[in-house]
Amino acid sequence: EKDDLKTQIDKLWREVNALKEIQALQTVCLRGTKAHKKCYLMSEGTKHFHEANEDCITKGGTLAIPRNNEETNILRDYGKKSVPGASEFWLGVTDMVSEGRFVDVNGMALHYFNWDRAQPNGGKRENCVFLSQSSQGKWADEVCRTAKRYICEFLIP
Repeated sequence: EKDDLKTQIDKLWREVNALKEIQALQTVCLRGTKAHKKCYLMSEGTKHFHEANEDCITKGGTLAIPRNNEETNILRDYGKKSVPGASEFWLGVTDMVSEGRFVDVNGMALHYFNWDRAQPNGGKRENCVFLSQSSQGKWADEVCRTAKRYICEFLIP
């Protein structure tokens, strides 16, 4: 009898937490933009790469990681719409761990790159990647301690 009750309570807690998660995602998606199984949310202001990444993690996401041209275009359009004046946004891409080997912020290999002409060109100095509006969503590497706008990405079921 007691175990039964405990099992039911545990199950209810899990359901409550799952609902909270869905609710949070819906508010994020409503404030931001939704595409396929992702939501994107523009930052309020600018931050260094690491602070930007931390902020996205705190919100339950990561810095945006475009996986194909379509996602790049979605980010570009969303960026234009929400902050017309900003031309550069941090992406969740870096070669901090191993110079010249760009991976996502989870340390996973990337299968899609969208480098601008002559990029990446920063060597050991520039280890973080941003999306450039002025070059139609192409990527460039940059010093991580530069303050930029950024877009957080949330995976939705």
